[in-house]
Amino acid sequence: LCLSFGCAASLSPSCLSAQFHRPGDFILGGLFPFGKDAVNLTARSEPTLLLCERLFMDGLIWALGMRFAIDQINNSSSLLPGITLGYDMYDTCFEALVALQPSLLFLTRNGTTGIGVLCNYTEYQPRVTAVIGPHKSDLCLVTAKLFSSFLIPQVSYGASSETLSNTEMYPSFYRTVPSDKNLVEAVVLLLNQFGWNWIASVGSDDEYGRGAQALFLSMAGNNNICIAFEGLIPTDLAEPNAKKQLEDTVKLINSTKVNVIVLFAFSLPAQALLEHSIRMGLGKKVWIGTEAWMLSDIAASTPNIQSIGTVLGFVTRTGTVPGFQEYVAELFSSVEQEEFCRESRELSRLVNARVLDTHCRQCGHVTLGDIWPMLRVTTVQPVHVAVYSVAHALHRALGCTPKACPKTPVRSWQLLHFMNTLPFEVNGQSFRFDQSHGTNTGYKLIFWAWRNGTLTYLPVGYYDQSLYVRKSQIQFHTADQKEPTSECFRRCQPGQFKRIKGFNLCCYDCTDCPENTFWSSTDSTSCSPCPQHQWAPARSPRCHDRSERFLFWGEPLAVALVTLMALSTALSCGTALLFLKHLQTPLVQVAGGGRSLFALLSLVLLSLSCCLYVGKPSEGLCALQQLPYALCLNGCLSTFVPKALEITLVTEFPRCAPRLLRWVTHSRAWLLVAASLLTQGSLCLCHLQLGPDFLVADYQSLPSEVLLVCGTKSWAAFALLHGYNSCLAFACFLCTFMVQTPGRTYNVARGITFATLINFVIWIFFIVIFATLRTVLRAVTQICTVLATTLGILVSYFIPKCYIIVFRPDLNTGDYFQKPIEEEPEED
Repeated sequence: LCLSFGCAASLSPSCLSAQFHRPGDFILGGLFPFGKDAVNLTARSEPTLLLCERLFMDGLIWALGMRFAIDQINNSSSLLPGITLGYDMYDTCFEALVALQPSLLFLTRNGTTGIGVLCNYTEYQPRVTAVIGPHKSDLCLVTAKLFSSFLIPQVSYGASSETLSNTEMYPSFYRTVPSDKNLVEAVVLLLNQFGWNWIASVGSDDEYGRGAQALFLSMAGNNNICIAFEGLIPTDLAEPNAKKQLEDTVKLINSTKVNVIVLFAFSLPAQALLEHSIRMGLGKKVWIGTEAWMLSDIAASTPNIQSIGTVLGFVTRTGTVPGFQEYVAELFSSVEQEEFCRESRELSRLVNARVLDTHCRQCGHVTLGDIWPMLRVTTVQPVHVAVYSVAHALHRALGCTPKACPKTPVRSWQLLHFMNTLPFEVNGQSFRFDQSHGTNTGYKLIFWAWRNGTLTYLPVGYYDQSLYVRKSQIQFHTADQKEPTSECFRRCQPGQFKRIKGFNLCCYDCTDCPENTFWSSTDSTSCSPCPQHQWAPARSPRCHDRSERFLFWGEPLAVALVTLMALSTALSCGTALLFLKHLQTPLVQVAGGGRSLFALLSLVLLSLSCCLYVGKPSEGLCALQQLPYALCLNGCLSTFVPKALEITLVTEFPRCAPRLLRWVTHSRAWLLVAASLLTQGSLCLCHLQLGPDFLVADYQSLPSEVLLVCGTKSWAAFALLHGYNSCLAFACFLCTFMVQTPGRTYNVARGITFATLINFVIWIFFIVIFATLRTVLRAVTQICTVLATTLGILVSYFIPKCYIIVFRPDLNTGDYFQKPIEEEPEED
């Protein structure tokens, strides 16, 4: 089976390969890629052969790292004193079926070649106590299920798939490298730091590529990164359609016009994609890679590789293993000695070679010069930490003291508790498995720096929960060596929201928030409305409290209205004083005498009622505003009623006039005035009960202010309140508008007619405007109505009489101002 997959197997084992098995009190199983990952090496191209050699060298170094750690532990006087660790290392060839063979061997009952089928494996003692490896996630997904069934600790030094973080499915799987989730978080932070949000994502068609890309796509969407293209490239380049698939991938990437490509792949598929990108003229891009190919000699040795642009990538932050290089150098010098080979053959005979007789054929041809350059690149610390994690768990499970360990049986499952809970120390550095059984050591950000045609892996940053980048050390492929742009959208400024455009849901335009909305967060696709008591201008990141708007005393319009009110009041007072001075004259007596003074007093109070509409309104003020207007106007109109009735009786009902005139003249006329006021007062009380005006806080009419106005609660109550005055005015108008007097006398009826007519006209305009206005002009309208009514009555009824008193005193006689009772009725 191994030979069919091109694994390392030979007829005559070398001395070095024999050293991959050693007995001990506790056996650790090792799974490493010793062989070449090829079926027919002679048919492969030179780059493929170089890759296979690289994989073999890496596997050999990892195996030597495990052996170095075990030798250190066996020679330690404090970790496992008196206990010897053994090991069995086997080749995986990067093939799942090949890795199953040694995995099944590890599960056999200790001392036999069979696996017991039991209901309870508590007392079951397998061949090995723990397993180190394998390297790839694909293999671990297969082997971890086997070892988890028996709860045998398996510690991988390279598998990063996030699927393996499921501790319920893989309870005994551990790893000494970060998971792909941490890697993807680092990549996303790097993209955000440079403002790249329009990118292509490519992964190899294996567990590593598919898993890492799926995580990246999910996390990119949550971080405002648009994926212009996502695709998988083949891992087996010998497939017939592999070349076409790679060419199609390059064409699709080129069509997206992206400047940044994220590549999750191992060395061989990554090298193939880079080679096709160069050949097909993709142009210079920013390539963001991972440890799977960033440190690969194969990718770096691709012809004309410098033309691909800028290469950035993350590699695991690992430390050095002190003494390892010296150990390898001493080991290879020992291989050349006959004593070493003799001991190796003796140790090999102790191992059951009939079970799995596979040896590393290439190991017999490896020299120190071949492996020495790889020691500076290949990271051996994860293997070293993996072995020590098992050793520390054994130390605690056995209850060792610094001087000795009791040689008592320990089952594999007993180690899991100590591996889950307790930290351990390796070369002065503390490690601990987290809840997902991994060790997040962080990453280094590497930049491919070309100096005189030589590639240098230049560290330009690191990631450990957060990302730090030394941008000044990165020389991009652009003309000014600054980072290129790769944006599907620009970053929206505060006060702008994202409006989706096109077919890519993550592409959008930045649109200003309209008035009274605000920008809530950077991820918003719409603006949030402000609360009712607040407002916001266009493109605002927050809301502001509304200011109150009403008719202020100090604003110009209010000052003008108050001035006009003072003028109207002064005019009314002046007229009243003039009438009082000439109270006994025929003109004043014909106008009503004392009732005229009462009418003028009502007009004064009516003018002063304008003050109720200026300033901040309140509930009480709103309820009372209409009442002074109705009562004062009624006080004025009620004085016109006796005079209008008197004129009507004389002109229209002359036969009844002598009997009825005494009820509308002299002191009895005051009864009509009092009855009218009493009626209007009753209507005021009804208005308060049915629905007085109330305070309205209007948040809709003005963009940035809250309008405080008095709203009409019941139009029926409003009509009832003011309807009575309208009826009085109408009655007076009907009684006077057709009256004719002789030319030698003054027509008293005309003043009442014009006064009531002006009142009607003002009220028609007032009702139309007042019913539709919901601004501060509502109060202005009411003030103007009050002043217009006052001035209209003064001008039409009182001012002409004032003119006669002041400028034509010769007309202020009994003949000119003949009382209606003395006038002769006209013949029909």
